[in-house]
Amino acid sequence: MASLKFSIPHQLPQEEALSRIKGLIGKLKQEQKDKVTNVKEDWKDETGNFEFTAQGYDLSGVIMVNPSRIDIDAKVPFAVSLFKGKIKDLIEKKAKELLA
Repeated sequence: MASLKFSIPHQLPQEEALSRIKGLIGKLKQEQKDKVTNVKEDWKDETGNFEFTAQGYDLSGVIMVNPSRIDIDAKVPFAVSLFKGKIKDLIEKKAKELLA
């Protein structure tokens, strides 16, 4: 598995950012329902663990909501690692929409 780590800055109160970001994986599933399945999301305080299958590939990771940024640390199969930039861009776009 390849690692995909990045941060998304925000200017919201941490609780508001947490409330909004909790819907990120669900929103991705809803908008990409023909490509994303087996979605699981589990939150404990400001840390969420997620996993889902996208076009037959299993992805998983951790989302941490901090006071000024969202940290995402995902694991993607090696076969998908060539598309890490595209995956990162999609997640960043959806997160920024939620945090605006």
